[in-house]
Amino acid sequence: MTSVFEESNLSKAIARVGLPAMLGQLTTLIYNMADTFFVSLTKEPAMIAAVTLCVPILLIIMSIACVFGMGGSSVIARLLGEGRQDRAGKTMNFCTYVMVIAGVVTAVLGLLFLTPLAELAGADAENMGYTQDYLRYIFWGAPFIMLSNGFVHLFRSAGLIRESTVGLILGNGVNIVLDYVFIIPLGWGAAGAAAATSLGFACSSVYYLACMIRQHNRGNALFPVSPRAFRPDRGMVGNVVTIGIPGALITVLMSVANIVLNNYIAIYGSDAVAAYGIAYKIDMVPIMLSVGLSQGVTPLIGYCFGAGQRERMTSAMRLSILYGILLGGVFTVLFLLAGRQLTAVFLHEEDLIAQAGYFLKVLCLSAPALGVINMVTSYFQALGKALHSLAITVLRNAVLFIPAVILLNRQWGLTGVIAAQPAVEALLTVICLILYTLELRAAHGGSIDIRPSETV
Repeated sequence: MTSVFEESNLSKAIARVGLPAMLGQLTTLIYNMADTFFVSLTKEPAMIAAVTLCVPILLIIMSIACVFGMGGSSVIARLLGEGRQDRAGKTMNFCTYVMVIAGVVTAVLGLLFLTPLAELAGADAENMGYTQDYLRYIFWGAPFIMLSNGFVHLFRSAGLIRESTVGLILGNGVNIVLDYVFIIPLGWGAAGAAAATSLGFACSSVYYLACMIRQHNRGNALFPVSPRAFRPDRGMVGNVVTIGIPGALITVLMSVANIVLNNYIAIYGSDAVAAYGIAYKIDMVPIMLSVGLSQGVTPLIGYCFGAGQRERMTSAMRLSILYGILLGGVFTVLFLLAGRQLTAVFLHEEDLIAQAGYFLKVLCLSAPALGVINMVTSYFQALGKALHSLAITVLRNAVLFIPAVILLNRQWGLTGVIAAQPAVEALLTVICLILYTLELRAAHGGSIDIRPSETV
């Protein structure tokens, strides 16, 4: 079970945990782009804008799963490193049942307050109906959205890397197929895109639950599925929530920042929102791959920390940061050279294509910085220092990003609003490197070796 985390060759270990997570994130991105592509075939900018406006709400739903998915994952990985498998299994059981309860509560509240939430997301008279249609089906699927997103992290921490990735790919594959069926032949538009999303998450949730039952039947102590095993104590709840809530707040703050951004872009009309939505979806390729790398490596970092393998943990971090920077650099060059051609795949009006292509060239400038920001954030989460990772996110989304959007909008209008992302993330990269260096010096008594090693 822990052989992945004990791989002697560090680059191979990073590949074994990072590549499946990156593949899973890539399929998530493909389904997001499929949503946008099939909706774009309707040639309705207001419908494309509605899907874009709903993304932050969907992220907030996912963030609730992060409380128990990411929080539980961090705790479980460290418990396994310490050799406390029984305690890790009880934590897995607790996180599973609480995610079910949280999903049901979210669905009920979301459906009750559907219109205020659509208004909060930035919907106007032109796209309000489409926005409400999308959100309605998303909230119906909230329990499955939470289970699926939480299980991705929990399975990785338990060493079930393949199962974690298969479930993600399965759900996204179903989503893409249903996107076509619901939007093109049936003509359901934005509602069809949301229904496909919820049903895709439902399929992946069923797969994960089947995997849990199979592991339980094989005698795996990490997967006690019976409700009678649901016996959380104060220490267990505190450990998970202490990591999980800051982790969830990271996603919530990002969503709030995106809502503010969408509202400022909406000042310039639905066409501007649609153009930004396409550019952002394409720019999500390096973003999601960077997130996948950092999330995949996080259990490895946590396991090394729990096992007291500090030198191995430090080398894994530095290699992962290097790989993330190189990955982002490749996409920056690609988007600068072919931004217009890529946006033309999703848009049909020449003015929108030109505007989206320009947006993409601005947004992609921050891609290399993500290799630093995401890994440092995940590093603190893996060590159980969630407040450190939360501080980074508060800096980005509240202290720096929102003021930057407001100020740059006043200075350069729509171009300034779009430029806020690369400007803020360049500054945040420097801050993350400083925080990480200070943490290393504290852990090594003021002396650090900056050279990564292949095996430790």
